Amino acid sequence: MVPNRIVAVALAALVALFAAPAAAQTYPAKPVKLIVTYPPGGSSDLMARVFGLKLAELWGQQVLVESKGGAAGSIGMDYAARQPADGYSFVIGNLGPTAVNPLLSKVPYSVERDFIPVSLISTGPNILVVNANSPFKSLGEILAYARANPGKLNYGTSGPGSVSHLGAELFKSLTKASVVEVPYKGSVLAIQDLLGEQIQFIFSDALPALSHIRAGKLRALAVTSPERSALVPDLPTCVEAGVPGLVAVNWWGVLMPAGTPKPIIDKFHGDLVKTMADPEVKRKFADLGVDAISSSPEQFAAFIKTETAKYDKLIKEAGIRVQ
Repeated sequence: MVPNRIVAVALAALVALFAAPAAAQTYPAKPVKLIVTYPPGGSSDLMARVFGLKLAELWGQQVLVESKGGAAGSIGMDYAARQPADGYSFVIGNLGPTAVNPLLSKVPYSVERDFIPVSLISTGPNILVVNANSPFKSLGEILAYARANPGKLNYGTSGPGSVSHLGAELFKSLTKASVVEVPYKGSVLAIQDLLGEQIQFIFSDALPALSHIRAGKLRALAVTSPERSALVPDLPTCVEAGVPGLVAVNWWGVLMPAGTPKPIIDKFHGDLVKTMADPEVKRKFADLGVDAISSSPEQFAAFIKTETAKYDKLIKEAGIRVQ
């Protein structure tokens, strides 16, 4: 005779097998929580509100944005990893907490173990900027001066492991230029000192730099994306400007807790693709200095692995440490 416990387990598995597709058909049947790993007002938060509002319109359900900032995004990622795997919570993770933070310090989560990557939703280039009064008119001129005058140029970053820091470290690694880092607690503060001519250049994320570029206070020289950016189409890429391999973009993507049923992941992904193709979403994301995109879950998972390997190599070679 088959033990009752085995029968019960088999029945539970059978019920779950049929329940997941049924649940996906009615998903979402209640409000969904969107977790942001940075404080309100930043790029991640603003993107989340645009994205969440459009999803809410599509679903006829509220999408509740919950900010869990701190530890360069790691606190929010840990919080997201501990949510029920039922499809009613997801996180927007970007380059820092998803790929870089685990390389720089011990974090309480594993992206590979604790999450299911669903899709990229945006990418944004860094823009190499100098003060409008700067003598430098190109990336090549900065490089030539740095080689002729080691240690004389200062550049700003928004902190260890930030995309502005990693872009600059990649520049140094590829060119062997001797330039001096001045770390700040955020891009806005670094931009302020660039405007005040305390530092000479920044590989800045687009949002805080664009308004000053358009006002004529900063001069943009190149972008770190693999192709020219629609945000500043006249600017060459750093590769075009003479530094092969200098590609460093920030990116954001949606992840759900590991164990979320595949039918729900598939339903969510289909709705995400529709949302990211919406012209209003594309326009509002462009206003934030990023391109609205989507990808398959498999493409996003592979992308995370590629980015992690790329920056693991750079961090080790450059000896980058969190202070």
